[in-house]
Amino acid sequence: MKNIITFIILLSTLFLQSCRKDELIYLSDSSTVTIPQPENNIKGFYLLNEGNMGMNSATIDKFDYQMGVYTRDVYSENNPNIVKELGDVGNDIKIYGSKVYATINVSNLVEVFDLHSGKHIKAIHVPNCRYLAFKEGKAYVSSYSGKVAIDPNAEIGFVAEIDTLSLEVIRKVEVGHQPEEMVIHNNKLYVANSGGYRVPAYDTTVSVVDLNNFTLLKNIEVAINLHRMRKDMDGDIYVSSRGDYGKTPSSLYIIDSQADTVKQHLKIPISNMTINEDKLYFFGTPYTHDAGQGKVNYGILNTKTKEIISTHLIQDGTEKNILIPYGLAVNPETKEIFITDAQDYVGTGYIYCFTPNGQLKWRTLGGNIPAHFAFIY
Repeated sequence: MKNIITFIILLSTLFLQSCRKDELIYLSDSSTVTIPQPENNIKGFYLLNEGNMGMNSATIDKFDYQMGVYTRDVYSENNPNIVKELGDVGNDIKIYGSKVYATINVSNLVEVFDLHSGKHIKAIHVPNCRYLAFKEGKAYVSSYSGKVAIDPNAEIGFVAEIDTLSLEVIRKVEVGHQPEEMVIHNNKLYVANSGGYRVPAYDTTVSVVDLNNFTLLKNIEVAINLHRMRKDMDGDIYVSSRGDYGKTPSSLYIIDSQADTVKQHLKIPISNMTINEDKLYFFGTPYTHDAGQGKVNYGILNTKTKEIISTHLIQDGTEKNILIPYGLAVNPETKEIFITDAQDYVGTGYIYCFTPNGQLKWRTLGGNIPAHFAFIY
């Protein structure tokens, strides 16, 4: 029976491949991973798999709480006529209103599709686009501006403002070099600048943009090679530094959004982080050019006291099975912790779901480099 099923799947795959004139269609694959939870306000999530650069292998998966089902590569199934599917290197995904936005970095576009049907709406051109933020009918997209290349003279980056009704870029503002994640507070946009293309002359600033007139207010000196950024309930802004992968390690800084100055430096290596209520969940995978990847550190920080309250996200030993932790999210309603495993960056990765106290609930295969979550309400 198993051989017959395999043969049928093979025939179906060959038929679908022939329909697209040598363009490969990936069949979506669904699996039941947990018991249905129809009473939740959060109905599930989309997950963006980054895919290896140059392979046009970015994909989107979907998890449905009401059915307990995880489905891989839903975008290509819903949009069979889109050539090369989603594109090259998925970098961020967020939901705003009835639309889903995904930045596809090397393809230089922001993909917009319908939240419910998954159907393509529009691809908005933003060169070397990175991360997303939203406020009052506007989407904000950080952009490296120039081509993908290490270049000591790499041009300065910008943030594009997109009207979410017309889906047109309406304003731009220059920030720092190779801008990354952003947060919005008190009608100001904070942008973490990395300067990663200009290595070893990294950028060291967080740009502050006035959203009313869309102009640069100031640059806050923080540290080299900034990346992740989150805001807590009191308005403090957390920004991570990747360091230089050598003498300067990864670290975490806190910005006072009233004074727009650095108020605290926490010597915690950060690869990814997320905030839920008064807890900052994080992990760090220290890497140096000489030693390679070091020991992974997991933890939870109390955002009120700025103290680490736990050095574990996982309590049942499952972390031993995770080769390269990559994506991180916490369900705001159930407090479940989600961690993705990029494995070797080449093949398919895994998505892990843990209870709030760190016990494994389920695990399933994702796509190539599963990375970014967007919860569906």
